[in-house]
Amino acid sequence: MADRKVIRRALVSVYDKDRLLELGAVLAKAGVEIVSTGSTAKTLQSAGIAVTEVSEYTGFPEIMGGRVKTLHPKIHSGILADQSNPEHLQAIADLDIAPFDLVIISLYPFAETIASGAAYAECIEQIDIGGPSMLRGAAKNHGSVAVIAKVGQYDELFAAISAGGTTLEERRNFALQVFRTTAEYDLTIASWLGTQISTDLPDWFGLIYKRENSLRYGENPHQSAVIYRGGPAGIVNAVQSHGKEMSFNNYTDADAAWRAALDHAAPCVAIIKHANPCGIATGADIAAAYLAAHACDPVSAFGGVVAANRKVTAAMAEPLSQIFTEVIIAPEYEPAALEILMRKPAIRILTCPNTAISPLEIRPVSGGVLLQNTDKIDAPGDDCANWKQVTGGKVSEQVLTDLQFAWRAVRAVKSNAILLAKDGAAVGIGMGQVNRVDSARLSIDRAGERAKNSVAASDAFFPFADGLQILIDGGVTAVVQPGGSVRDEEVIAAASAAGIAMFFTSTRHFSHA
Repeated sequence: MADRKVIRRALVSVYDKDRLLELGAVLAKAGVEIVSTGSTAKTLQSAGIAVTEVSEYTGFPEIMGGRVKTLHPKIHSGILADQSNPEHLQAIADLDIAPFDLVIISLYPFAETIASGAAYAECIEQIDIGGPSMLRGAAKNHGSVAVIAKVGQYDELFAAISAGGTTLEERRNFALQVFRTTAEYDLTIASWLGTQISTDLPDWFGLIYKRENSLRYGENPHQSAVIYRGGPAGIVNAVQSHGKEMSFNNYTDADAAWRAALDHAAPCVAIIKHANPCGIATGADIAAAYLAAHACDPVSAFGGVVAANRKVTAAMAEPLSQIFTEVIIAPEYEPAALEILMRKPAIRILTCPNTAISPLEIRPVSGGVLLQNTDKIDAPGDDCANWKQVTGGKVSEQVLTDLQFAWRAVRAVKSNAILLAKDGAAVGIGMGQVNRVDSARLSIDRAGERAKNSVAASDAFFPFADGLQILIDGGVTAVVQPGGSVRDEEVIAAASAAGIAMFFTSTRHFSHA
């Protein structure tokens, strides 16, 4: 009992009224004097709980619609007085100020307000001033004061009160949570206000990531790893309903697969292995898309990660269950599909209904980070209506459709990327090579006979005609590429000589890593 500090006096001012009456009842039962503000005080008083209103205590009324109510020396002196310091105690005693042992504050809902799309003035009004000041003051003075910033901490507080008071360790932990809360609050405000001033990439930015889970290890067993949550959308927020624990590599591949599948409006399945696609396909339905994606490279698909942009059906789940698959991710599943997939004890089944993609990509480098807008299929050159045909005659509707598919699919492939497609499915993929010639050769080799009469997409221009010639010799009949090489005329001449159609997009989707 000696190391517990008894709570005799508390300041309570909470926007979030959840469990407020329970809190008030616990404090009242423990004989704690409660000082409170506005609606918090009224709520407690309506339940018969004794409360001293802040304005009554300070002798200063709430003004300007509540903007000024706790910003008063009698409040902050009571919070900041070090109760182990005789000079502090004498100073507040001379001014008839009593110290607080407990401060409970929940802040105005700024993040929720901006997320709702509220008007600028309304957002500004939800910037809390007194709340963060009191929280930070109490957290600084945690040697004397316990401070609570979240309803989720109430149970821990109740247990401490029941035990006779708070320990220094408990107060330190409370203080840590406060500084994290106010840091996140201030960062949210600064980030939002920056977007109101400029639409460019910011000259200052910060992020808050919260530890979600420890992983068994990182990319390799000797590397420690943790996953953090940083926003409402994305793979970290997917719900796992079955299978082994997700690994570091599972997450990176699942993220790549999910993004690849979401690049397409039609039912699409992407199969990823080591961050690169070994199959992407669209289909009349999701089952057809899966079969076509798997057919691209069945050898590499073994042990892969599968993403579907539609509800997974039993017709898709049945053939998928015959292949060893590490992870499947989709927006939803038919009950029959789940039943089939769950026959495999190890397969990780993820549901990710939120299909939003972060607008920014962050890549750590030594000493800092690189920041860029996320590469999406939304540039003017991604619309085939804006393509420039530089060789060949009019192509059929099917060829143009396949070219559009190939162009959308090649974004997911690591550079130098060449993707061959036929009937809305990848049939050969060349990726991760240090020159475009090797990628072209790899795509043809993997496609085999399927390269005949296929179309090809290149994520960046052909610097020479040699890479294109490999595709021509392999049987490709049409190519889409960004163009823009100093040797474009040489490449155009090779395509013309072969009689194939070639389109320039003036947009590139090069993925370096």
